[in-house]
Amino acid sequence: MSLTKPKLVVLISGGGTNLQAIIDAIADGRLHAELAAVISNKQDAFGLERGRTAGAAVRCVDHRQFADRDSFDAELMQVIDAFEPAMVILAGFMRILTPGFVRHYQGKLLNIHPSLLPKYAGLNTHQRALDAGESYHGATVHFVTEELDGGPAILQASVVVNKNDTALTLASKVLEKEHEIYPAAIQWCLTGKAKLTDGVVHLDDQILPKSGTQWNNEDRH
Repeated sequence: MSLTKPKLVVLISGGGTNLQAIIDAIADGRLHAELAAVISNKQDAFGLERGRTAGAAVRCVDHRQFADRDSFDAELMQVIDAFEPAMVILAGFMRILTPGFVRHYQGKLLNIHPSLLPKYAGLNTHQRALDAGESYHGATVHFVTEELDGGPAILQASVVVNKNDTALTLASKVLEKEHEIYPAAIQWCLTGKAKLTDGVVHLDDQILPKSGTQWNNEDRH
């Protein structure tokens, strides 16, 4: 049996705290994978340093050097494919991807979004949840499709919204949950526990609802 670990390529645009959670999960054995490369569209993204420290290859594909999204995504795909990844992980990658890019990685392209999708797709999720008077907020790991933040959900984690919460305090609580569920969901996908088939997510061969499954802190397999 091959001892080669499946390769991950992680795309970032900023500090890379979810990237760090992935690095930590690999280091402590919760995530059985190799971080092959970290790629950013911004040269000064601190996440590149995190990747370099972890021993991954680091690359910058600066979107400002391309005339349009199609040409940027075409170059990005070439850079990614050189590493032959099992999965491509979006971790704070602040670019809207073209349909061709998404189709190229269909079923192995993951994102994490700071809301309980399908609620609050897009930006400013924490303030929007507060403004709506939500009792619960959270994060969702989902497969990426051509619909922005609309891909089928794999895993969600919730936090309680307190009356004294601000967008900043809520963001901090949600980010802590993101760091728990993203490595877990990636591991599920790598082992085949979770997979995308005909547009729906199967977990242990059971079809998940649109909101995915809910995170249990005891379920770390």
